[in-house]
Amino acid sequence: MIQFDNLSKGFWVRNEYHPVIRNLSLTLPTGHSLALLGGNGAGKSTLLELIAGTLQPDDGEVWSDGSISWPVGLGGSFHRELTGAQNTRFLARVYGVDTDELMEFVEDFADIGKHFHMPFRTYSQGMRSRLTFGISMGIPFDTYLVDEVTAVGDQRFRRKSKALFRDRMKNASAILVSHNLEELREFCDAALLLHQGKLTYYTDLEEAVARHKALQS
Repeated sequence: MIQFDNLSKGFWVRNEYHPVIRNLSLTLPTGHSLALLGGNGAGKSTLLELIAGTLQPDDGEVWSDGSISWPVGLGGSFHRELTGAQNTRFLARVYGVDTDELMEFVEDFADIGKHFHMPFRTYSQGMRSRLTFGISMGIPFDTYLVDEVTAVGDQRFRRKSKALFRDRMKNASAILVSHNLEELREFCDAALLLHQGKLTYYTDLEEAVARHKALQS
């Protein structure tokens, strides 16, 4: 379960406050993979960071009764000066998983070669996504937050990512952001629609997709 209590977040741009989330109060049930829909600039990535706790709200709170991953694909939780291997070791200690097992899994899965032992700041966006996805999937979370990451890499890597994500969803929930509606249909059984600072929960994914398309037309 994830619960929002009067959650608000906005940003100051040229001395003008732009709200992204407005007085959000909503409870998300456990055991569902949710598609997070919204137009460009609607605040989807901001909402994921609020849920993960990597971004603080202006008002209100986010509660959860389970463990939540960082927003996979954004890379904001990683130290720029540490190598991929050092970031992996650090997160293994933070989340209490076997360091050697996680290191072996991530190095094999991310498949970024010598870059695994180079500073994170030197990575391309694709390499960052491979590393963050690999580490997150190597740690057992109750809810995974995923931002466009299964679109990264060549066809072989995308297939590998989707297979791993599908396996994790057998025992966990997820909130997934993707511009690929077919991918959302593949992985998700319900949806959230973010529009003008308001978040609406839909038990019917197709109803949410139809509403999303109508708002974009």
